[in-house]
Amino acid sequence: MTTPLKFYQVGSFAVGNRLLAQGQLSEQSRPTRTNSLTSGHRACQGCGEALGARYALDAAMAATDGKIVAVNATGCLEVFSTPYPETSWRLPWLHSLFGNAAAVATGVAAALRAQGKSDIRVIAQGGDGGTVDIGFGPLSGMFERNDDVLYICYDNEAYMNTGVQRSGATPPAARTNTTHAVGENPGASFSQGKNLPVIAMAHGIPYVATASVADLHDLETKVKKAMTFHGARYLHILVPCPLGWGSRSEETIHLARMATESGLFPVFEAEYGEVISSKKIRRQVAVVDYLKPQKRFAHLFGAKGRPDLLELIQANANRNIAKYELMDENSVRLIGVNRE
Repeated sequence: MTTPLKFYQVGSFAVGNRLLAQGQLSEQSRPTRTNSLTSGHRACQGCGEALGARYALDAAMAATDGKIVAVNATGCLEVFSTPYPETSWRLPWLHSLFGNAAAVATGVAAALRAQGKSDIRVIAQGGDGGTVDIGFGPLSGMFERNDDVLYICYDNEAYMNTGVQRSGATPPAARTNTTHAVGENPGASFSQGKNLPVIAMAHGIPYVATASVADLHDLETKVKKAMTFHGARYLHILVPCPLGWGSRSEETIHLARMATESGLFPVFEAEYGEVISSKKIRRQVAVVDYLKPQKRFAHLFGAKGRPDLLELIQANANRNIAKYELMDENSVRLIGVNRE
């Protein structure tokens, strides 16, 4: 008598802590996970976007019993996952242009509705360039019409696939190949950019949330919750990029966590335009500790650093903390968070 063997992708039991009780396991720690984005892709070592896409799509597949169609904007995620004639996707997947993923996904949803296939759900996904900038118009139209699509933005804060150019999601003072670290105002401007989660909320759509690859359970929970709604939904996930950020590949999760713990990337969820919950900071991180490991901010430190700009960035974090009520009596507050 023989026993059939099943081989799992490397790390299937390593992510999400398989020693937890069954009800506390993440999708990534279950042998039944879909592996929607499976091994063999060409992402850089430490790519946050590859993690975010796998986590989000596996959670969506679990929530819908595998009945998902994904539409993918041009960008890093599309390029590294589908080098012709290969693909790392294990679900129905369509490649759109850089700026029309929301429109294509709307068309897919309409076609499925016309065929009476109401049980098949549609997800559109893209990077911050294809979402915040190039795809902004079609995305706003999708929100306005309340089309039954979940749009996921994997935010690595620049156009990484085309050479690290500034996007509308690039943080202030960050160096990119179009915002050089020179002059009185080095790096990206403090007066430009778009806060897409807030813009999405302004459309009054059923569900908007932010998440990070540093908190797997929170990310999966929000994807699954988004799939309980019908109509337009938006999920904005922070996905650090070692190449564009100038960080070490093994620091991806650590940096994503510090972005949240500093207050620079608030994690919250909203329904019909109103914030209903936010993830509290456990131990406050000074923005300088978050920025130092990233070479894109190297010009702010050292003998010729810019403590004035660091104070402005810290002020942005403090405003987020107050606006989204990110700290409570259980949060550990740091003294002198403006230190270099």
